[in-house]
Amino acid sequence: MQQTPASERLHIAFFGRCNSGKSSLINALTGQDVVVVSDIKGTTTDSVSKPIELPGLGACVLIDTPGYDDATLLGARRVAQTVKAADKADIAVMLFAGECGEDDRRWLAELQAREIPVVPVVSQADRYDDLLPLLTDVEHITKLKPIAVSATTGVGLSALYEALKAHSVREERTILQGLVDSGDTVMLVMPQDSSAPKGRLIQPQVQTIRELLDRNCTVVSCTTEGMPAALEAMAAPPQLIITDSQVFDAVYKLKPEASRLTSFSVLFARYKGDINTFVEGAKRLKTLGAGSRVLIAEACSHIPQNEDIGRVKLPAMLRRKISADLVIDIVGGNDFPQDLTPYDLVIHCGACMFNSRHVINRIARARLQDVPITNYGITIAALTGILDRIEY
Repeated sequence: MQQTPASERLHIAFFGRCNSGKSSLINALTGQDVVVVSDIKGTTTDSVSKPIELPGLGACVLIDTPGYDDATLLGARRVAQTVKAADKADIAVMLFAGECGEDDRRWLAELQAREIPVVPVVSQADRYDDLLPLLTDVEHITKLKPIAVSATTGVGLSALYEALKAHSVREERTILQGLVDSGDTVMLVMPQDSSAPKGRLIQPQVQTIRELLDRNCTVVSCTTEGMPAALEAMAAPPQLIITDSQVFDAVYKLKPEASRLTSFSVLFARYKGDINTFVEGAKRLKTLGAGSRVLIAEACSHIPQNEDIGRVKLPAMLRRKISADLVIDIVGGNDFPQDLTPYDLVIHCGACMFNSRHVINRIARARLQDVPITNYGITIAALTGILDRIEY
């Protein structure tokens, strides 16, 4: 379970004012000193994530956030980290300690607007002689039944577990849903250029292979250069070919007519995001020109390499196919702008490093600001003229 990638874990984020007991509650839930606890206001200065397995919940990531009422010199930056934590939260545990204030109401509205399930908690319950007034106040504000919890005595922890389990049931989505049947032969064409990690496969390839094996499929793997020989060695064409988007054009020209084609990026766009929105967003490519502004967003942060798809190859292709004067900005990791309105189009990677909630929130932000958003694989297929001939 500890090998489960963060992108496949249930993300539970803890929100509340400074010193509302978020760090103490996480330590109590895990039975470990996961985060530093102190009575000094503002001890948690950045979001802290802890991968862990919780009974009845399975593989999770617990996210401890800075207090959203931090008024220190660095407070604005700390609150910005709390906003980023909300971007990836599958469940929000909202802690109330003392009288409910304007910050509590504002953040509750923010979480509810994102359609994140909220579990209201009256924390530090052991400090109150009479909990009823606060419980009543929280229930009135949230329209939900709050749970009284004490990290010190353990009161309410079991009830909190049950509430989290009730919200943890997620729609069952698979990478290859609807694309393969048991017994199919699937070819994986995986270029091994300088950006491919030495001695290992990247996460989308590993996850795809594992699912194919679970589905009792036969997997044939090769490089782009080795594809003709691999096809020659097969008794019949593969039902499906999956490749890296960057070699879509080359693989399409080599594939047998009977074989369907897709890419890892497209598969993960289906799995993590909203493929229909991405396909619709790709239509914007036809109207871009000199001076148009495009944002390329990568889920991971890394040093650019000569053959990097998002930072080198895709920008070069866009400028070659659309205009040399295209303005392209590139961001990585969590550095996704709150304001997308300066852009004519957002092109996102397959987001194998993000959980689905994180991707969906980015799509929702773009849609709310009326900015088209698409995906690496969909973009490359559109630019090479094969979008209507691939599987998505």
